[in-house]
Amino acid sequence: QVQLAESGGGSVQAGGSLTLSCEASGLVAGIYSMGWFRPTPGKGREGVAAIDTDGNTIYAKSAKGRFTISQEHPKNTLYLQMNSLKPDDSGMYYCAAAGPRDLEALVTLPEGQYDMDYWGKGTLVTISS
Repeated sequence: QVQLAESGGGSVQAGGSLTLSCEASGLVAGIYSMGWFRPTPGKGREGVAAIDTDGNTIYAKSAKGRFTISQEHPKNTLYLQMNSLKPDDSGMYYCAAAGPRDLEALVTLPEGQYDMDYWGKGTLVTISS
């Protein structure tokens, strides 16, 4: 089992920045893919950014150029640096982890069409205009 604990959420004005963290504990050796997800209307939790153990990263169109996902090895902490934040970025951000996954699928498919093994409880991000 793997436990994931997110932190770093908060309230900032549009244009500001936040860095989210996700600390993994337990049997982390089996983790290969990790990502950040946010609920969106009609799609459930949609991938914002994902990374694998080889360092490959991918971003949703809405996040590209503004967000940076990174991972501290050995696979204990996942980060999401968010810059130039917009009100549309508001929501609960969830960290998730799994074995090998198609990273592109994680940021393009709606919840239910991808599968992550472990989820955190989320951290709330609120962006005011």
